[in-house]
Amino acid sequence: MLRLFNIDKGLIHELLFEAEDLDARIRSAHWIDAHDPDEREKDLLQTLLQTNLPEADDFEEIEISARCFVDQAGIHVHAMFLATEDGRHKTESVACILQTNRLITIRDEDLPDFRLLRMRARRGQVESHSPEELLVTLLEQKVENHADTLEDIHRQLETASYLVLEDEDADLEDAISKLAKLEDSNGKIRLCLMDTQRDISFLLRHLRNRQEHAETLREIMRDVETLMSHTTFLFEKINFLMDSTQGFINIEQNQIIKIFSIAAVVFLPPTLVASMYGMNFAFMPELQWKLGYPWAIMLMILSGIAPYAYFKRKGWL
Repeated sequence: MLRLFNIDKGLIHELLFEAEDLDARIRSAHWIDAHDPDEREKDLLQTLLQTNLPEADDFEEIEISARCFVDQAGIHVHAMFLATEDGRHKTESVACILQTNRLITIRDEDLPDFRLLRMRARRGQVESHSPEELLVTLLEQKVENHADTLEDIHRQLETASYLVLEDEDADLEDAISKLAKLEDSNGKIRLCLMDTQRDISFLLRHLRNRQEHAETLREIMRDVETLMSHTTFLFEKINFLMDSTQGFINIEQNQIIKIFSIAAVVFLPPTLVASMYGMNFAFMPELQWKLGYPWAIMLMILSGIAPYAYFKRKGWL
């Protein structure tokens, strides 16, 4: 799917088009957003823009030389964005090609950052005067969204902290599941922030003649560094809560084992007494004794009470 936008007096306007005037619209658009384009749309873009569009496998390369480079088509930046699927965060790469008079973005997923940017553009809340500024604005909004997500993770972590440290009736196995999910989300955000650092460093080198963009990029870099420190704090808190949860689970298991151990020791002497009087020898004095049965019962009770009283006095119970 192709979405085309024009920049006019600082505002971003989406261009509506019919199939017959698509060629002209693409040539005049300042921003071409290709969301999961099919082969026909890819061929059309490559023909009209005279550039080779990257394949999906190229988005996922991790080397900086493969993610950020310059060629005859323009400045290439493969930026990593955060997405959500089935309630869990995941990362998706977007290929951004910055040319003299246009920005081309190619992605496979419908990302929240792009939906938000389109909504803000319709409301006139985004100011942009050039494709370069639009790319910088996209990165700035991306970092803002990461900050909001980290705040949400921090709130969820406070809830998990109460669950682990204060709620006596908490399901600790459920707490571990929640902490693992938060740790995964925090890791995904940190990965996106590290990728943003590389992208900004690359753009600072190639947009250094645009002083207004360079200053904005430096501000974004400072925000990223602050958020990186916050992700480190969240990692430490998650690990602390994970260790605490596992410790509480071990204590509960030890308590159960302790109960079984004490029960085994308490019932061992009565079992011994019952075993002795259960032997089938011909000559046992107690067999002819009228009080033999009450005597055996009393002996078993006393032999069970004795170790229990001893453990209680020692403070083991």
